[in-house]
Amino acid sequence: MANSGEFSIAGEPVAPGEFKEIHINIARLPSRTQIDTPIYVYRSERPGPVLALTAGMHGDEINGMEIVRRVMDQGIHRVDAGTVVCMPIINMYGFLNYSRDVPDGKDINRSFPGSKNGSLAARVAHHLMTDVIPFIDVGIDFHTGGARRTNHPQIRCVLKDEENAALAAAFNAPFIIDSPYRPNSLRQAAARIGKRIIVYEGGESLRFDKDAIEIGLAGVQRMMKHLGMIAAAPPSTTTSHVIWHSSWVRARQAGLFHSSIQTGQIVEKGEIVGTLTDPFGEFKEVIKVPATGYVVGLNNNPVVHAGDALLHIGVDNLCKLDEPGGDDQ
Repeated sequence: MANSGEFSIAGEPVAPGEFKEIHINIARLPSRTQIDTPIYVYRSERPGPVLALTAGMHGDEINGMEIVRRVMDQGIHRVDAGTVVCMPIINMYGFLNYSRDVPDGKDINRSFPGSKNGSLAARVAHHLMTDVIPFIDVGIDFHTGGARRTNHPQIRCVLKDEENAALAAAFNAPFIIDSPYRPNSLRQAAARIGKRIIVYEGGESLRFDKDAIEIGLAGVQRMMKHLGMIAAAPPSTTTSHVIWHSSWVRARQAGLFHSSIQTGQIVEKGEIVGTLTDPFGEFKEVIKVPATGYVVGLNNNPVVHAGDALLHIGVDNLCKLDEPGGDDQ
């Protein structure tokens, strides 16, 4: 917890009442152009928790970047107590190339805790785990659906951890998904050193989603209020549905997917939620859901191959699906 004593991020001291921009040098491009990861830190005059807002782990997931940008643009980061650490773009390489990954093809969020002399993804992860994460208390890591998939606004965390559950409830996204730690993810690596990070998913990669951005921005403020960092926050306007089990409904054969549903809605077991056709009018297959639940994710790409994910269904204990969950962070 930041207090009246010394506090630093990436080796840079931040005094009470100070806003500071810090740059972590990751590496250079083949052109010798230096690539830095910017960190923006505001430390209140009053002691309180250190909250990290991280986005752009996957460089094409821009909704989170916009949420963190608005936090700073609207002065939300200038809290009454504690410290806010904003990292709008972690993966600068992916951002510049409209890509999820770094140039070596690796996923940073499967490369933690990283290595100083490892792959490029491992080096980015190492910098985070060395220069930032040890100095925070809690964090929100912002993501979107990938590969033309939309995620309805949702928080993912380990709900058996009471502090995680309390943070998720305070954020108050439409869905809270009980999500085990993925190996070598930021969430897992942070948890191992006693730091709690919850994941916010909303929208689709390379596409602004107004609702997902606004829900995320309001959720940040509600979590700040819960942590005692600010006095007021936007009121909750929805009931969070807690999802204990989830699964993707997959295409049994290749074709063109015609969806007849939207994310966020509830669907009944056996309900037709779309069709799968071929381009030549030779077959048409209806897609039915195997259990009653909520549509928490949806594939927007009409061209699918056998086994491709079509929609992500979230259910409770009584409607558990046979297949484990989807693209977790």
